[in-house]
Amino acid sequence: MFRALAIQVGLLALVTAACGHKIGDSCSVASDCSQDGTRVCDTFSPGGYCTVQNCDYGTCPEDSACIRFLPALENAPTCSAQADCAIDELCTIGGQCAPTSIEQRFCMATCGDNGDCRDAYECRNRDLMMRHGGEPVPDPTSASATVPSTKFCGPRRTCTQHTDCDSGEECSFETKVCVPM
Repeated sequence: MFRALAIQVGLLALVTAACGHKIGDSCSVASDCSQDGTRVCDTFSPGGYCTVQNCDYGTCPEDSACIRFLPALENAPTCSAQADCAIDELCTIGGQCAPTSIEQRFCMATCGDNGDCRDAYECRNRDLMMRHGGEPVPDPTSASATVPSTKFCGPRRTCTQHTDCDSGEECSFETKVCVPM
């Protein structure tokens, strides 16, 4: 009887270990996300974030989307359409021409609202994408190449004081992230 119980507990542990390695799950190392190396752990995100790097439109696992980030866009030329930018630039959701060379892509968990995201994460709609970064990669086969309106779970802005946060948010001194008031 004890042996049968031990086997059942062992099987349950295996099944549990196999589950929960979805895009957006917490992690400390890449093996927390996948044993075969297909997913990595972004340790720069709060509590870690299981993801796939260098994705493309339609290549992310179920319940996730390929999101591009374009860091350091200060003083970039403005645009209202892709035609306003140079051939080696793209027009961002925030209306800036960004060099394609700085683009970074990650599979991010999709969401409907903040309740779908882990603590210290927000469900980024179009407005939050413009303020906090990230935008879904457009379908390359679409003639319009418009950025999809897909929402995703991104890390909340970090803070040490209330003035680090946007209007309508305050700094949680416990978690060191901006949260809605």
